[in-house]
Amino acid sequence: YFDCFSGISGDMTLGALVDAGVSIDALRSELAKLNLSGYEITAEKVLRSGLSATKVHVRLDNKLQPARHLADIRNIIETSELSGTIKQNSISIFERLAAAEAKIHGTTPDKVHFHEVGAVDAIVDIVGSVIGLEMLGITAITGSPLNLGSGSIRTAHGILPVPAPATVELLKGIPCYGSSVPFELTTPTGAVILSTLGSSFGPMPQ
Repeated sequence: YFDCFSGISGDMTLGALVDAGVSIDALRSELAKLNLSGYEITAEKVLRSGLSATKVHVRLDNKLQPARHLADIRNIIETSELSGTIKQNSISIFERLAAAEAKIHGTTPDKVHFHEVGAVDAIVDIVGSVIGLEMLGITAITGSPLNLGSGSIRTAHGILPVPAPATVELLKGIPCYGSSVPFELTTPTGAVILSTLGSSFGPMPQ
């Protein structure tokens, strides 16, 4: 059960899974099965509002990455040595993300451009989250209504409102709400992971 009182993002998902018992070393080993370079993943214990938590950092190098489209990312995942379930779920998430981006930009999913460095970040966050769920033996996911935050964010397309248009598209039919917190609390990456893999949304199951 994902309690998204402060939203959800890709690195928040990874942090929650590592905190729940996923070994960061094992996660690195599985991600190494992707033909992907230009990043480093680390984890540290932090305090948030007096509570112990785990923060996962995906640090990207400054080297220019190739432009990547959906077909490129699908190929990276399909040609890896990851399990069939991880491949299938990861590709499903990226297909939904590409479809959402295509709709808001007036193009087709195969033409969506995952911005260079951001593509690496998204691949690590999404595939890493799917790997972590499998490591923990989690077969069903539910979630709370999502806190979206408020304000605006600076993107490759300029300044956009919070929630970002892709986030809105991905969360159609899923309970969510805005708040006075002037930050983007739910990102497109977090939204696509939870909306693709989640089966229901509401109060914590009894």
